[in-house]
Amino acid sequence: MLFGGAWLAAVMLLWSSGAINLREEFRELIFDQVFHFLTPPQPPSQVVIVDIDRESLARYGPWPWHRTLLAELVRRIAQAKPAVVGLDVLLSDKDRFSAAEFLRTIGLQADNDIIDELVRTLPDGDEALAAELRDAPAVLGFVLDPTTGAAPPGAPILARGPIHAPDIWRAASAVIPLPTIAAGARGFGAIALAADADGVVRRAPLLVVTAGQVRPGFAAEVLRVRFDASSFIVDAAPPRLRIGALAAPLDADAALRIAPTSISAWTDRTIPAWKVLAGGESQDETAARLAGRIVLIGSGAPEVGGLRTTPVSATTPSIQIQADAIETLLSGRVAHRPQWVWQAEVLAAAVLCLAALALALFCRPVMATIGVGLLCLAWVGATLGAFSWQRLLIDIGGPPTIAMIVFAASALGSYTRNERRERALRRRFEQHLAPDVVKRLVDMPGELRLDGESRLVTAMFTDIEGFTGLTERNDPNEVLVLLNGYLAAVTDIVIAHGGMVDKLMGDGVFALFNVPLDLPDHAKHAVAAAQAIVAATEKYRNTAPAVKLGLGRTRIGIESGMAIVGDVGGGNKLEFTALGNVVNMASRLQTLNKEFDTAICIGPSAAAACDGDKLRRIAAVRLRGSSADIEVFTVAG
Repeated sequence: MLFGGAWLAAVMLLWSSGAINLREEFRELIFDQVFHFLTPPQPPSQVVIVDIDRESLARYGPWPWHRTLLAELVRRIAQAKPAVVGLDVLLSDKDRFSAAEFLRTIGLQADNDIIDELVRTLPDGDEALAAELRDAPAVLGFVLDPTTGAAPPGAPILARGPIHAPDIWRAASAVIPLPTIAAGARGFGAIALAADADGVVRRAPLLVVTAGQVRPGFAAEVLRVRFDASSFIVDAAPPRLRIGALAAPLDADAALRIAPTSISAWTDRTIPAWKVLAGGESQDETAARLAGRIVLIGSGAPEVGGLRTTPVSATTPSIQIQADAIETLLSGRVAHRPQWVWQAEVLAAAVLCLAALALALFCRPVMATIGVGLLCLAWVGATLGAFSWQRLLIDIGGPPTIAMIVFAASALGSYTRNERRERALRRRFEQHLAPDVVKRLVDMPGELRLDGESRLVTAMFTDIEGFTGLTERNDPNEVLVLLNGYLAAVTDIVIAHGGMVDKLMGDGVFALFNVPLDLPDHAKHAVAAAQAIVAATEKYRNTAPAVKLGLGRTRIGIESGMAIVGDVGGGNKLEFTALGNVVNMASRLQTLNKEFDTAICIGPSAAAACDGDKLRRIAAVRLRGSSADIEVFTVAG
């Protein structure tokens, strides 16, 4: 019990304190599979991605493109009348490919009137892009940064009560779009994506804190502009973010657990940027796909550097992650982990562990294993049901795993303890009891009481007539060989009749019946054993060694009565035996055979428990230490 309890305390402490980082990784890996198998099929996508892929880069030049080309891409998309255009591109620097920037780069300063006029008249790619963004409408991205000191503009975020998000992503400031370009945008959202401890991106921020202000994530801002909402609303109880007609629960990190789509879905919702720029016969088809949709512009080309590891692929374009985030919000079934879930998991783990510990300690191995398995399956079923019905992300594998560890440790401790006890029981009783009795003691040790009890027993004493003289007149080695053969025959018969050989006393045997386990009709078993002993020892007396040494007859005394049975001794010298008047009576009855020239003397209590027609009364005698005469019997015939 202490072994299992120590394991339970140690494992629960580590698990609840979060010291085992593998627990969170294991939990997230299971959630990945749950999303894969239990997320219902998504309706036709409302998001279209215009991908600046490798072929687009091959056709129009390497990244970054000059802003006039990017402005042309936005213009063609805007002509199709999309609901909103989101750029998963950080436009924080001036267009280094514009003519004006080129002149400045080569050292021609604006204090030259001619150069200054030339700069003013040349087309400005940043302004061209800003103009096209106004017609889109467009959402730009920013990234968090600890050093720049800038804060992105944004729509107001109204709170109905205090916002409790202790793990929200925070930074001192942000890297924001160029002011010229920002002037043409309708919204700004954080496009940064943080990976979990295992390097996998599973979440997109709904809200972030930068420069002391709460700002939206990119997906949330795209949807705000899509629904033409003037602000965000945060409810305190239950915590949720309202984006127009949509509502998403807010966890402690104010991040969205993305329901990822398949790679085939990426292909279905993606249009290469070169097709939009090229126009031609497919222009009408492309415009039809963009009309009224949420259009995201980004790049899946490896050379652009926007590939991240997700549960779907190790090379997922960030624009596809943002699209999945938007699709998740639009579905209205956002998976979340309320702050009470952690306490529920700890409580469930403790209950499962205690149940596993109890089963390991008090049930048979097979039943305990089945019981623990059913409890763990019940938890798994409950958590899967909670995900299917309420999209609750409750740790599926953690509590059962902890319970199984505790169960295995407790079962191992119980097994080790039982093995020690079994070996001790076998060592103590295998030479004194029948094998089937020893097996019962091993299988059901609870039936054995070694600490002392009052018990009705039948005691038997055997002795060899004239054995002292035999030892004095014969060779010691021959005497020992003869005695060993004799005692082996006597003890085997006692054990075969259900008795226990308590001890060997020189040439005599002290045996008990109805100990350590119940033996029905134990007096009858004792008398039957006595008859078998007499027959076997008489046959043994006729063997050549016994005749040579002059082995005498066997005399036996039997009586039934109450005795105190249990371990007697001190330290490591313990002996299971019986104490009481019944033991003394059986010993004296054995010596009484000498007076009546009998082989078996049976006391009145033992005789009363036997069949009367199988016994013969000898006499009424008064034994030493007795205050009254007793009837003594022997076996008839």
